[in-house]
Amino acid sequence: MKDREVGVADHKVHDLTPEDVSKGMDEGRYLLVDVREPNEVVVEAYPGGVVAPLSTFDPGALPDPQGRTVVFACRSGKRSVTASLAAQAAGLPYDSHLAGGMLAWKAAGLPTKTGG
Repeated sequence: MKDREVGVADHKVHDLTPEDVSKGMDEGRYLLVDVREPNEVVVEAYPGGVVAPLSTFDPGALPDPQGRTVVFACRSGKRSVTASLAAQAAGLPYDSHLAGGMLAWKAAGLPTKTGG
């Protein structure tokens, strides 16, 4: 895992690989929050992910991770950084994202599902 410095004081976003996220989800350590829009998710989704579109993103409305680390994900890794920074600005300790998003997930040969 590497840290990516972003341009917001006191907030960092940690890059996680698709393999790390998949394994962490399988082991019950990660809660994946997909911040893509519903029209994207219905075409192809992360198995076991929770959808919280960035266009209507409210950090306070995210589900309780029940001890798991929240990992944001999107298509390419840009919106997930935005969501992580917004959550941190709201006082939540959610500082991880899936680097490369769905593109990297698929490139790693990990499964997806259809229908949202």
